[in-house]
Amino acid sequence: MKNKLYYIHDPMCSWCYAFKKDYDKLKKRLPSNIEVINIVGGLAKDTNEPMPKEMQEKIASIWHEIEKMTGTKFNHKFWKECSPRRSTYLACKAVLSAKEQNKENEMIDAIQRAYYQKAQNPSDEEILVNIANELLLDKDKFITDLKSEKIEKLFQDDLEKRRELKVFSFPSLVLQYKKELYPINIKYNKVDEMLRQIENLSSNIYF
Repeated sequence: MKNKLYYIHDPMCSWCYAFKKDYDKLKKRLPSNIEVINIVGGLAKDTNEPMPKEMQEKIASIWHEIEKMTGTKFNHKFWKECSPRRSTYLACKAVLSAKEQNKENEMIDAIQRAYYQKAQNPSDEEILVNIANELLLDKDKFITDLKSEKIEKLFQDDLEKRRELKVFSFPSLVLQYKKELYPINIKYNKVDEMLRQIENLSSNIYF
């Protein structure tokens, strides 16, 4: 029986974008008896309202903070070239829709590239459909799934799982052994430390 490492994220979360390279390295080095499961956490509900100027300035400053802390690069032109909205649910559903075509991780990566490197807005359906095209997904199926009851149900299931895991910030890692949950401390640029946490837990709870 495999044990589970849950990665709770949002494709439009800037800290998750910064964590990507560490997460990718960590997955490659995990013990073989651990199954990795992505959970979209839903950072911000759907809205057509423009993001208030004060919030734009706050998030823009966070991007600079993340750059200094992790070395991750952002395209700051986004704030001048796009009309930001505090809305990430559609991007989360795009990830789940891509998962239906076995391209979950590719969609996560592509949304992050569009948002943080190309200064595009993944809150917009048009951008998400363009990304689906780039990934060679079945476009019609993707568009249908994006608005379907099935994807809405899968999304609500992920939100419920996030609550069950007692996660309130992104990114988060939670190791599950049977019914017990063990939060893993996120360490940027310190994959060895996170791996040690997991290995120590593994030995202590007799995986």
